[in-house]
Amino acid sequence: MDHLKNIVHRTPLTTSSTINDMTGKNVYFKMENQQKTGAFKVRGASYKIAQLTNKEAQNGVIAASAGNHAQGVALAAAKRGIEAKIFMPEKTPETKIEATRNYGATVVLTGDSFQEAYEAAVDEQQRNKSVFVHPFDDTDVMAGQGTIGLEMLEQESKLDTIIVPIGGGGLISGIAVAAKYLNPKIKIIGVQSHGASAVYNRFHKTGPSTLSSVSTIADGIAVKKTGLQTFPVIQKYVDDIVTVTEEEIATAMVYMLERKKSLIEGAGAAAFAALLTHGETIHSNHCGIVVSGGNMDLSKMPQIQKLASNNHLACLA
Repeated sequence: MDHLKNIVHRTPLTTSSTINDMTGKNVYFKMENQQKTGAFKVRGASYKIAQLTNKEAQNGVIAASAGNHAQGVALAAAKRGIEAKIFMPEKTPETKIEATRNYGATVVLTGDSFQEAYEAAVDEQQRNKSVFVHPFDDTDVMAGQGTIGLEMLEQESKLDTIIVPIGGGGLISGIAVAAKYLNPKIKIIGVQSHGASAVYNRFHKTGPSTLSSVSTIADGIAVKKTGLQTFPVIQKYVDDIVTVTEEEIATAMVYMLERKKSLIEGAGAAAFAALLTHGETIHSNHCGIVVSGGNMDLSKMPQIQKLASNNHLACLA
């Protein structure tokens, strides 16, 4: 992973005595919202693209993304001097579309969700034979995301639990393998939005593992189906998965903005929301929280504030 050091930031692991007192735990926030491109995705994309042969690189790369992976692929491709074409859902926040274009990628908007964009990207890849960079269901991508787990335990060796947001599962798969390699006793807890809970359903055998639709302010984890490569890793290495509501995610977003002066997107707030909501059942003295990204559409702030005000935890914010 040494070559990633020249591409990605080693993001800070921050603490807050107020949050420690409030939760009764020592809480450590891994601030991937301060990563290049504003999210963790650049790690996996960079590692994947670094593995390409020169012949593969000549054909460029293609990807599908709800936003953050797009920027990661675009930046990683630009660093290597190769072309990138990214398929994104039509509802993707304009900030993420523009950022992706600014890194030099070609953007194609199609479909209502990641799944439709993904299928269009696969069709295109089969026509032009460029390399497909999957946002989560790829072992190289998972390995790149796993560097977060390595960094967290280097920054704070006392961590006994890490809470990680789950969309397709690439982030938690990489972190779980890396963290448990260093500390087999560490607990890895995943969190999904209640409105996009495919992995939660399959993990707990409580519902469909392929959803007909997803609805959540956490667009970065709005994935309709479990990954073929990620889910077996989750089954083996993840200790539990919980869900959080829209109101709980919004409360965590507002709290982080007001108390920690950090702008984070819905997916980035999910792990903190899980700690606030399920803290009584999360038995941890030193708990890591992965703040996965900060690319929030500011036009949604009134909606976020309204949702937070409806939450039973709103007094926190």
